[in-house]
Amino acid sequence: MKQFTLTLIVILSLSACQQHSQKSLYQADNYTIYTDKVSQGEYTAQVLSPTHITSDYQSPANATFPNFIEFKFAINGKDNELPIGVNHTFLLEVNNKGSIEVPTLFFGKKHNSETKQAATGSIEPNTPISIRVDASNIIKALKEQGYYQTYQGDKIYQEDFKGIYIAGNLAPLSWDFDNLPGRTDRQLTDDNNDGIFEISFELNPYNEDDFTAKEWKLENDISNYSQIQSDVPLIDALYNMALDETEMNIEDDGTFRTGEEWPGVWTRDVSYSIVLAYAFTNPEVAKTSLMQKVKNERIIQDTGTGGAWPISSDRTTWALAAWEVYKVTGDEQWLKTIYPIIKNSVLDDMQTLKDHRSGLIKGESSFLDWRKQTYPDWMDGVDIFESRCLGTNAVHAQTYHLLGQMAQLLGDDGQDFQQEAEKIRKAINNELWMDDKGYYAQYLYGRNKLILSPRSEALGEAFTVLFNIANEQQAERVIENTPVVDYGVPCIYPQIPEIPPYHNNGIWPFVQAYWNWACAKTGNTSAVEQGLAGMNRAAALFLTNKENMVADNGDFRDTEVNSNRQLWSVAGYMSTIYRVFAGMNFELDGLHFHPHIPSSYGKQLAISNIKYREATLDITIKGHGSIIKSCTINNKEGKAFIPHNAQGHHQIVIELQESKQVQAVKHSQDNQFSLVTPRLQRNRNKLMWNEVEGATAYQVLQDGKLIASINNNEFVTEPSSVYHEYSIKAINPSNESFSSQIEAIHPSSSITVDATLMSKLSDNTTSGYSGKGYLVLDKKQNTNIQYSIKVDKAGTYLIQARYSNGSGPNNTDNKCAIRTLKVNGSKVGVLVMPQRGKDEWSNWGLTNLVTINLKKGNNTIQLSFEDYNNNMNGEVNRALIDEIKLIPSNK
Repeated sequence: MKQFTLTLIVILSLSACQQHSQKSLYQADNYTIYTDKVSQGEYTAQVLSPTHITSDYQSPANATFPNFIEFKFAINGKDNELPIGVNHTFLLEVNNKGSIEVPTLFFGKKHNSETKQAATGSIEPNTPISIRVDASNIIKALKEQGYYQTYQGDKIYQEDFKGIYIAGNLAPLSWDFDNLPGRTDRQLTDDNNDGIFEISFELNPYNEDDFTAKEWKLENDISNYSQIQSDVPLIDALYNMALDETEMNIEDDGTFRTGEEWPGVWTRDVSYSIVLAYAFTNPEVAKTSLMQKVKNERIIQDTGTGGAWPISSDRTTWALAAWEVYKVTGDEQWLKTIYPIIKNSVLDDMQTLKDHRSGLIKGESSFLDWRKQTYPDWMDGVDIFESRCLGTNAVHAQTYHLLGQMAQLLGDDGQDFQQEAEKIRKAINNELWMDDKGYYAQYLYGRNKLILSPRSEALGEAFTVLFNIANEQQAERVIENTPVVDYGVPCIYPQIPEIPPYHNNGIWPFVQAYWNWACAKTGNTSAVEQGLAGMNRAAALFLTNKENMVADNGDFRDTEVNSNRQLWSVAGYMSTIYRVFAGMNFELDGLHFHPHIPSSYGKQLAISNIKYREATLDITIKGHGSIIKSCTINNKEGKAFIPHNAQGHHQIVIELQESKQVQAVKHSQDNQFSLVTPRLQRNRNKLMWNEVEGATAYQVLQDGKLIASINNNEFVTEPSSVYHEYSIKAINPSNESFSSQIEAIHPSSSITVDATLMSKLSDNTTSGYSGKGYLVLDKKQNTNIQYSIKVDKAGTYLIQARYSNGSGPNNTDNKCAIRTLKVNGSKVGVLVMPQRGKDEWSNWGLTNLVTINLKKGNNTIQLSFEDYNNNMNGEVNRALIDEIKLIPSNK
C-alpha cells in the first residue's frame, strides 16, 4: 500500500510538471517561456524547485567567429589614423603553425593586399595573431618638427605622444576608442626602437569561466524578505534567485556593490536600483549607499565623459532614490538630511545646466554614457554637454517636483521648484515629442542651433510615463509605438551602424524593468507580456541577472562589458513582483496597490511578509487583468491601500478583472540600423561629403534647419555676414543617418582676442597655442580675469574660447574645468572645458558657444571662478586658455 501511494505521488508530480511545461506563458519568434522552463533553440532552462534552476545555455559567439577582420591604429587611443569608416581589412588565413600574421602596414596607408569582402569561414578559438605597423613617419615628424599631423589636420605634439593602440571588429578587439588609453593589452610596442610597433593576441578568445553556470541553487538566507507563491514556478524561482543575488551584492560596510565585476557604489546605478526595489526591501542599506555618494553637501556625479559633471548631468537620480526611501520609511530625520543635499545640488545645476531658450537641461543622456554608443562619433565632451536629452530631462523634472514636495513638508517655500519642474515638463513636450512617431525623441544635438535625433530612448520613454510628463493619451501612444525587438526593448532604436553592442544594439534588464513598469501603468497587457518574457528569458537561461545583452540575438557575450548579478538588473527582476504584478506605489499618504497580471500567469499570486513601516502585510491577488474588481483588508471591503500610519498584521485580498481594452505593442521583427553618418568637408564655400550606402538623397542643414534635399555630394553655401553652421544627413524613404559633423563658417568680422591680454602671460611649457602664449586657469591663478573689447555695432554675438585640459582622459575622471562668463558685469553663462586626454596639454579644442548681447563701443568680458563652478574633483579645476573668439550671430 505504501509503495502504491509513493508511486501515485511520483506519477501525480510528474503529471503536474508535464502540465506546467506544456503551458506557454509567451511565444516569441526565437524562444518560448513556459510556466517552469525557458526554451530557445537547442537550449533549455528548467526550474526544478523554487530554489534550484538548471540551464544548458552556451553563447554561440565562439562557434561562428568570422575570418574577416577590420581594424585601425590609434595614436593615444584616438580614431586618427584613417578617415572615419575607412579601416584596414583582411581575409584571415591560418598558417601551418596554427597562427595568423598580417603584412607589416604603414601608419595612415592601406596595404595593397587588403580586401573588402564577406567572411568565407570561421576562426578557431584562441587563434594567435600578430600585427605590425611601421610608424617611422610619426617618430621622424615628432623628432624633426615637434609634432605629427593626422589626416584631419590635428597636430599631436611630441610631449603629448603616449603610444599607438589598435581597435577593431573581432574580439578581443573592439571599436571602443574612448577606453583604449587605459588598455595596455591593446597597445603596440616598439621594443628595439626601429619604428615598427607590434602586438600579438588571440582571436576568438574562449575561457570556460566566461560562460554562465550550469545551475543556480539558493546560497543565502532570504527568509527576511517578502516571500511569494504563484501558479508559475519560473517566477517563484527567478524571484528567489534575485533575492539571493541581492544578498551577494551587500558589502561588509553595509553598502550595495554595483555588480560582480563592479565593486563600490555608483550614484546612478544604486539610485535606479533603489527606486525599483531596494527602498522597500533594504532601506538601511539604501541609505548607507546613498550617503557614500555625497561630498560637500552635494550629490557626487560619478566619473564620466570629459571629467564628469557638468558633461554628465544626471546625478539627481540620487534624489529620486532618497525620496523613495523617505516615502517607504517615513523617516523624518532622513528627510532633513537629504533635503539640503538635493537643494544644493539643484541650485548648482540651475546655474550651469539650464538652457533658458528652450527650458531644457543640458548634459549627457542618463546612463547612456559611452559617447559613440549613442552619439555621433564626431561629438566631443563639449558637444555632449550641449545636448538636451530625454532621460536626463525627465530625471530633472521629477527632481524639481519632489524637491518642492520636500520643501513644503519641512516648512520651506517649494513653489519655485514646482514651477521649474513644470517648465521642464513643458519643454520636453514642446521640444522632444514627435507626434508622427507617437513617442519622444532621443535628444537635441549640435552646437549653436540644435537638431532633433528621432531615435527612441527606452529609459527616457518609460520615465515620461512614470513621471507624468506625458499626458494619458501620449503615455498610451509611447507604449504602443516605441520600438521593441524579440528579446526586449533596446536602449535606442534604430541602432548605430559600425558601433559594437553595449548601449547601442543592447538590451539592459533594468531599462526593461522601468519599461515594464510603464507598460503596466498604462494598462497595456500585450506590452507587459512581451516585457516580462524578455526579463524571464535572460534571467533563466543565464542563471544570473546580467548587466546587458545584444539586441540582435539576446546573447550576453558580445557586448563591450558585462557582469553577473548587476545590481540594477537584480532590482529590476524584483520589481516584476513589486511594481508590475502587485502594482506597489509608495506615496506620502501610504502604500497603494495597482496590480497588473496577464492571464497566462495563473489565477493567484500570494506575497507574504511585506514590511511597511510599522505594519506587516500578506497580500493575495486573485484572477488576472489590471482592474480591481474587489478588495478586502482583514476580511472587510475597502480600497487597495494601506495608510502610512498602519500598524500590526494585515491580510489583503484583491480580485482582478480584465480590462475591456486590450492594446497592442508595436513589435519589430528586425533590429533596424540607421544609415552611416556622412563625413563632411569644406573647401571655402563648397561642402563635400562621401556617398553613403543605402542613401537615396542628402539633406543639407543650415543652423539646424533643412535648406535643401539633393542627390549629389556637393553644396555651395551663400556668403553671409553672420555665423552659420552646416551639416548633412543621409536619408532614404524609411531611414536616416545622424547629422554629420558641424562645419561652422565664421564671418570676416569675427574678433579673436589673445587670452594673454586678459592677464599675465603664463610660462609656455606646452605647444600648439596660436598667439603669444596662454593663460593657466586654476583655483589659485587667474580666478577673475577680464578684458575690454570694442565693437563697431551693437547686437547679438557668440563667444567661445580655445582651451586645453590635460587633467584626464576624454571618457572618465572628474576634472572638467568650468568658469562663469560675465559681460558688462552680468552673468551670461558658463564656459565648459572638458578633459581632452591624460597629460595632453597641447591638445587644443573649443568650448561651448554662449550667446551674448554687446553694446556699441567698449564691453567688458570677464571669466571668473564661482562656488558653483566647483567640479566633482573639488581640488583640480584647471585649463589653459589660448584665445577668445567673438562671432556676429544670426540669433
